[in-house]
Amino acid sequence: MAGSMKDIKLRIKSVESTMQITKAMELVASSKLRHAKLRVEKSRPYFEVLHATLADIAAANTDFSSPYTASRPVKRTCYVVIAGDRGLAGGYNANVFKAVAAHAAGKDCCYLPVGKKALEHYLHQGAEVLSRDFPEAEDVSVGHCFSMARTLAKGFLAGEFDEIYVGYTNFVSMLTQTPAVMRLLPLNPPKEKAAGPQPLILYEPDSQAVYDAIVPEYLAGLIYGALCESVASEMGARRTAMDAASKNAGEMINTLSLHYNRARQAAITQEITEIVAGGEA
Repeated sequence: MAGSMKDIKLRIKSVESTMQITKAMELVASSKLRHAKLRVEKSRPYFEVLHATLADIAAANTDFSSPYTASRPVKRTCYVVIAGDRGLAGGYNANVFKAVAAHAAGKDCCYLPVGKKALEHYLHQGAEVLSRDFPEAEDVSVGHCFSMARTLAKGFLAGEFDEIYVGYTNFVSMLTQTPAVMRLLPLNPPKEKAAGPQPLILYEPDSQAVYDAIVPEYLAGLIYGALCESVASEMGARRTAMDAASKNAGEMINTLSLHYNRARQAAITQEITEIVAGGEA
C-alpha cells in the first residue's frame, strides 16, 4: 500500500510539472497571438491596393496581354506551403498538409516549404523542394517574401512550372483556423471591362510593362499576407491546445489526488485494525 501511495504521489508531481509547462506555453502563445493579429490587420491593405491596381490596368486596356495571365497546359505545379516551426499546436500542421495533398493529388508538383515542419514533411516524403532557405516561418520577413516572389515569377516565366499555389491557414478567430489553398499564378484579369468612361491613365513605358513589374510585388504581398495569417493561426491553435492540455492535467491531478486520499485512508484503517487486534490479543 505504501508503495502504491508513493507511486501516485510521484505521478501527481509529474503531472503538475507538465501542467506548469503547458500553462507557460499557453501564456507565450497568447502574447505572440496579439502581435500576430496586429500584423495580419496591417498586411491586408498592402496587397489589396496592388490587386486593385492590377485589375484597373487590365480593365482599362482592351488590347492587354501579359505572360502572367496567359493560360497554358498545366504540366507542373508549384506549391508554397506555410506550416509551423514546432508542434504542440493541435492539428494545425497536419491540416494544412492534408489540404495541399488533396489539392495536389495526381499532379506533377514541386514545393517551396516555409517553416520547419513543412520542410521536414516534404523532405521526409522525398518530394522536390525548391528551396530550404525559409525554415523558420515566424522569422520570415517582407524581404524574404519578395525573394520568394521573384523566384516564383522567374520560374513561371521560364516555364519551370505552369501554375503556382500557396497552402496556408486562414485565421478566422481564436478558436477557428481554416486551411486553404489559393492560386497565385496565372492571374485572372477581369473578363468584362468596367462600364462608363474610364480615367485616362498613361503608363510608361506601357501598361503591360507596368503590370509585369507589379506582379512580383503583388505575389510578395499575397505570400506575406498568407504568412501572417498562418503565424496567427499557429499561435491560436497552440493556445487552444495548451489550454485543453492544462485542463486535462488539472482533471488528472484531481483524479490522482482522490486515489491517493483513498489509499491513505485505507492504510490508516488497516493500521488501526492491526493495533486493535494486537491489543485484544
